[in-house]
Amino acid sequence: MRFMVSEIREGLLIAFQAVRANKMRSVLTTLGIVIGIVSVTLMGTAIEGLNRAFNKSISAIGADVLYVQKWPWGGGEDWWRIRNRPDIRIQHAKAIERQAELAASVSPVSGTGRNVKYGRKLIEGIVIVGTNADYLRTTGADIAFGRFFTAMEAEGGRPVCVIGSEVAENLFPNETPLGKTIKLGNYPYRVVGVLEKQGSFLGLQSLDTRAYVPIDRFFTEFASRRSGLSILVKSATLELVDEAKEEVRGVMRKARGLKPKQEDDFAINQQEILIQTFNQIGVVIAGVGLFITGMALFVGGIGIMNIMFVSVTERTREIGIRMAIGAPRRTILQQFLMESAALCLLGGIIGLIIAFPLSLIIDQVLPTAMPLSIVGIALLISVFVGVVSGFLPAYRASRLDPVDALRYE
Repeated sequence: MRFMVSEIREGLLIAFQAVRANKMRSVLTTLGIVIGIVSVTLMGTAIEGLNRAFNKSISAIGADVLYVQKWPWGGGEDWWRIRNRPDIRIQHAKAIERQAELAASVSPVSGTGRNVKYGRKLIEGIVIVGTNADYLRTTGADIAFGRFFTAMEAEGGRPVCVIGSEVAENLFPNETPLGKTIKLGNYPYRVVGVLEKQGSFLGLQSLDTRAYVPIDRFFTEFASRRSGLSILVKSATLELVDEAKEEVRGVMRKARGLKPKQEDDFAINQQEILIQTFNQIGVVIAGVGLFITGMALFVGGIGIMNIMFVSVTERTREIGIRMAIGAPRRTILQQFLMESAALCLLGGIIGLIIAFPLSLIIDQVLPTAMPLSIVGIALLISVFVGVVSGFLPAYRASRLDPVDALRYE
């Protein structure tokens, strides 16, 4: 055991001395590995960041919430046929609320873009959301302070609103927004509550730049009652989601006046659809990324193999001397494998140093994350490529005849 440790230590020492003795050649040789590791690291950070952003965003949708909408999530259907479907109306939401026994709560939701103003402060293009008093219960959102509007306020169309955390921070940086009157578009509304910070959906659309108003008043001041909406239906329990979905489908078909043989002219979307679509897209992205990364690493590996053959040729006499004084073939093989692995490890470290700031730049556009697992995988890949690329040169070195090697000029 002590002999093996000594051999490994000596092999590592010789390997790093060889790298240090040919600094420029070593750096140029590892260029392909650097490019490959940068590629695999950036791909890994992008996929990890998207996964984290997606999981965080998908949790806001709720596994037990159904979304009755005109358009299905994920596509795959005839666009023109879906476009001609009749819009979802408020009466459909009321029908589900009355008839669906497996629905814990039902919330119609419609939205439009408007400016919001308080005093001289103005925020452009926030989303005004019209909904009912059950919105928090349906979506699982929480109030940071204040309250949500009541059923009486919603049914009476009172000019009250609940704003997102980002809206509150921008309009009221040094005072409480509760009880203050803001203008949504051209209409005054009294702020009764502020939602907790929700972040963004997939890192793209902020959920905190919204203002929530009673839906009847929304249709009076921001949109026509003929405008379409979505209906959010929270199942009584997570286990009854499928049964609730079929019940909602039956209620909608009845409300739409569809005959038994007619197909649905609406979609019932849920979290699972987005997860499946995202997984399919993720497989394609990962496949393309792995192909590009594999090509870069393959080219880098060929470069490592080539330079190791050169190194074996240059050090043939040295190999002969080591064999002549009793070094076994295993030791020679091990020495050149370690040298090849050391070259690739150097390339991996340089690649990580380059990839980290690049991932921070990419994070400004797409969410990224570089956990230690990705760093470890990148280094393991670089060492693996080094061992595979260096095996043939190392094997050739270990099979040299000592006498011929000593005669080599």
